[in-house]
Amino acid sequence: MERVRKILVHLSKESSAPQCARFVESITGHFAGNVEDQATVSCSLENNRFILCEGSHEGGVPLKRASFCPIKLLSHSEASSLPPDTLSRGVDVGVALLLETSNQRLLLTRRAATLRIFPNVWVPPGGHVELDEKLLDAGLRELREETGLKLNPADISATRLLGLWESVYPPMLSNGLPKRHHIVIYILVSTYFTHLQLKSLLRPEPKEVSGCVWADVGLVKAIVSAVDGEENSVHIPADLPHSVSVMDVSPVGELSESTLPVLVFCNRAPAKGEDVERVSTGTKYALELWLQTLGASGEKN
Repeated sequence: MERVRKILVHLSKESSAPQCARFVESITGHFAGNVEDQATVSCSLENNRFILCEGSHEGGVPLKRASFCPIKLLSHSEASSLPPDTLSRGVDVGVALLLETSNQRLLLTRRAATLRIFPNVWVPPGGHVELDEKLLDAGLRELREETGLKLNPADISATRLLGLWESVYPPMLSNGLPKRHHIVIYILVSTYFTHLQLKSLLRPEPKEVSGCVWADVGLVKAIVSAVDGEENSVHIPADLPHSVSVMDVSPVGELSESTLPVLVFCNRAPAKGEDVERVSTGTKYALELWLQTLGASGEKN
């Protein structure tokens, strides 16, 4: 048996034995078909394999891809033109941790400008799952490595698997053929601390993070109203300030407080040209799921 080197997605349908997903295979499409962009699945991490199978609406978790997902739209000729080392990658597994404070703020971090994948994009702390690691442990480790925040079990009031997102980079075919293909697992971790208590403990890693923001419900609603791939108007709550406080991280890890316009967080993924500072499409999906947990409306009205 070949030695497992990293956690990869494995698919099972109609009780079949799990098979390693191919890089050019749409994971959402495997369960939802070519047209729909969302499915309900069951998932488990077993023997260093992330296994997805059909799930019920009662006991499953939502899996979603963007309507413009490059893997969904990839032609046979484009797929065959991918480099062999890309085709052989499989579908990687990542975990992202939505840290919710006791006063209903979420921590988002801006990826460093020097990163090859999604630079300057706002996301929750997260990264790859290591071998023999549990999903929650992976999220808490990434939180600690990226932000310096170390949570003990006594600090956590609740945890919940929110949903799965099929992430591809570049995010649109108009920006180039796929180089990375992930399933991102969004885990909500609620803590007894307020954001002000945690703010003083932030020690971000500058190679990974260039900024931090504690997003409240109003900012989150504005963010999710800016749907990537659509041109509908952004809805900013009337009581939301035009700018929000953020913590900038210098190249040597020093923190300084500044502000960013709310509209920066409402930028959409561009169809062509260089990317812009924005909240990632998958993060917007996770934020919608978070609003649902609060009993807030996920509708853009």
